[in-house]
Amino acid sequence: MKTYASGVTAPQGFEAAGIHCGIKKPGILDLALLVSTVSGPIAGVFTKNRVVAAPVILDRRHLRQHRGRAIIVNSGNANACTGTQGLIAAKVMASAVAQGLSIPVNQVFVGSTGVIGRVLPIDRVRAGIPTLIAHLSEKGGRQAAKAILTTDLRPKTIAVRAKIGGRVVTIGGMAKGSGMIHPNMATMLAYLTTDAAIAPAALQRALKFAVDQSFNCITVDGDTSTNDTVLCLANGLAKNASIQTGTRHYRQFERLLTEASQALALAICRDGEGVTKVVKIVVGGATTASAAKRVATTVATSNLVKTALFGEDANWGRVMGAIGRSGVPIDPNKLTVHFDNVLMVKRGMGAGLVAERKIAQVFKRREFTISVHLGQGQSRAHIWTTDLSYDYIRINASYRS
Repeated sequence: MKTYASGVTAPQGFEAAGIHCGIKKPGILDLALLVSTVSGPIAGVFTKNRVVAAPVILDRRHLRQHRGRAIIVNSGNANACTGTQGLIAAKVMASAVAQGLSIPVNQVFVGSTGVIGRVLPIDRVRAGIPTLIAHLSEKGGRQAAKAILTTDLRPKTIAVRAKIGGRVVTIGGMAKGSGMIHPNMATMLAYLTTDAAIAPAALQRALKFAVDQSFNCITVDGDTSTNDTVLCLANGLAKNASIQTGTRHYRQFERLLTEASQALALAICRDGEGVTKVVKIVVGGATTASAAKRVATTVATSNLVKTALFGEDANWGRVMGAIGRSGVPIDPNKLTVHFDNVLMVKRGMGAGLVAERKIAQVFKRREFTISVHLGQGQSRAHIWTTDLSYDYIRINASYRS
């Protein structure tokens, strides 16, 4: 069962809130808080960018304890490339929440998103935290999801449920992201909650798998950022037997977490800056999974492919060109390409004008799949990509203004 309204507060024992504290223009939410009524295991995956924001540095330190209780996030300011002053600000955010909730400071995690290089107005954030705590509610998930947005057009929330070990387990989530989106994550934040009882090592492993199948399988513009964070907080209130790595219950939980993560990742693609198309690139028949991922990523990040998607120009030759320059050894005589269910390339050659007319209709769809089969092995990979439009240029040319 899914619900898109409650998001992070769908699992038992979670409250959230979102307020305006003065980072953004008046009336626009810019500070969110997510709290579990009890502490529990927390897992995290972060940007691989070597330039990282202060909240990422702090969260990596706190994650060493593998316990969490609260997550505070501001939008409108990335608190990145701000030196010692930025790290102090992140610590102040965590300390103020810890004091207000009477919990250990290392169980508070921090997120920031927005313009890089500007000093975070920490006095405004700190002044807003008591109000934020006062507004915590089981119905506050939607407000929190709005408060973490930047160039996003709409909030992104998800909740999924399944029976695991005879108990109903719920996973909720919220995310932000619209531009600077690429595998190894991007300008995106995602926060997942669950009432499952699960061992810390199992939670970390499941989150890593889910991220690799979701947030690390989307690209909007090929850029990655300094703040990318995915956190998953569990509190055990579903009262299932604690999930351990390698068990049937672990596999069930991993599937559920992946389902939630993929829903949020696709929501990021659909809300990408200037996006009019979302296309899944599937590459099969590769010798290794890494080779399949490399081909898929080359096609997905090709500006010529992305602009053809925007123009609804069924120029399948651009896909072929991207496959050929991926750096993976290719035998064109074994290569097939489908656009949805239309075979366009067989043994490296086009299937003719009738097929071209059919894929021209496919290109008019908002969402479709390009399937490539290399004919060399059994490995496969997938990635979701988007088109590259006039609006993407407009939005990013004037982002800071």
